[in-house]
Amino acid sequence: MTDKESKVQGKYYIGLMSGTSADGIDLALVDFSDSQQKSRLIASFYQDYNCTTAKKITSLYQQGTNEIDRAFHLDVELAHLFSQAIIALLKQENLSASDIIAIGNHGQTIRHRPSDDNPFTLQIGCCQTLATLTNIRVVGQFRRKDMALGGQGAPLVPIFHQQLFADSMNANFVVNIGGIANITFLPEQGSDKTVLGFDTGPGNALLDDWFLKHHQASHDKFDKSGLWAATGNINQALLMQLMQDAYIKAVAPKSTGREYFNLDWLEQQLTTFYEKSNLFLSAEDIQATLLAFTAQSISAEVMSLAKQGKVYLCGGGVHNNALVAALKHSLNNSESAYTVDSMQALNVDGDILEAMAFAWLAYAFDQGLVSNMPAVTGASATCTLGNEFLP
Repeated sequence: MTDKESKVQGKYYIGLMSGTSADGIDLALVDFSDSQQKSRLIASFYQDYNCTTAKKITSLYQQGTNEIDRAFHLDVELAHLFSQAIIALLKQENLSASDIIAIGNHGQTIRHRPSDDNPFTLQIGCCQTLATLTNIRVVGQFRRKDMALGGQGAPLVPIFHQQLFADSMNANFVVNIGGIANITFLPEQGSDKTVLGFDTGPGNALLDDWFLKHHQASHDKFDKSGLWAATGNINQALLMQLMQDAYIKAVAPKSTGREYFNLDWLEQQLTTFYEKSNLFLSAEDIQATLLAFTAQSISAEVMSLAKQGKVYLCGGGVHNNALVAALKHSLNNSESAYTVDSMQALNVDGDILEAMAFAWLAYAFDQGLVSNMPAVTGASATCTLGNEFLP
């Protein structure tokens, strides 16, 4: 049996995603056997993190003590949690390890420094441990080759979005609102524009962090439906200041993470604001302003790329009704014309879309397909992303 033949045993791919919100593990069971290489979601599974695990993850977003020990103990711990979730998915679907061709493991990003000297990115959730525990081949470390080629290593999902919208004639946007928000722009057929994708700035990150700071006894890890934000008033002066941030004003290619947009960043912004204005804002007013900041930083980028189009939302932020309403208002409070909907309108589960993308990246690795987009990341060349880890 050749190496190539050994790779294609089994029927399905599993995509695994653990996002910067650090809320849990998303798994997608995907079939790529369609002759036109279209993906078919067979099943999904979600396993949330307990508070202890979530704190271990988020504590590594910023510099701290004993980082190497903490990071690489967690690297293996997460691999065990990933494997438990995969075993639960297989049990749910009455499948065995032999039914799976490979796991596409994004892992958990704890640092992303694409613009520093000697840029790097770090995703943990050890691929080798995961392969050994599950007895399933793993394809992972998807970002590194793109960065070696001078790219940002992110976002990686626009090329998968392009597959989903291959038959569409219209301009489409996919906006993923996780901890960090990212956008994919798919121009209308026949346009001389190219597919673009980049992080617009904070998604749920600042909203979650500010909520938790003021609701430490709450069982919730986030502001459900934006109800707390809705009790506050937007401060336009603070909003304008936030929109002047260097990352927000930077042009793509660009990517960021919670090591940048975090409570320290927010406290610095508030200190500057208070020194200038001599005003006091309630915690609710700040939350309302942060929600408007997320919506406006996304809408400004959409409107800069096309004056009309269909905007499809996915990620955890879709469930924040106040945020979705603010984004719709911001997009349509202009001469532009956009329709805004969730990916559910296309019969695609927006909560599992990123996990599906990493199943596709594993499939692309096996097929030798180009899976990065230099126009998106800034890499000097196209390539096939990922490394293989055998059981």
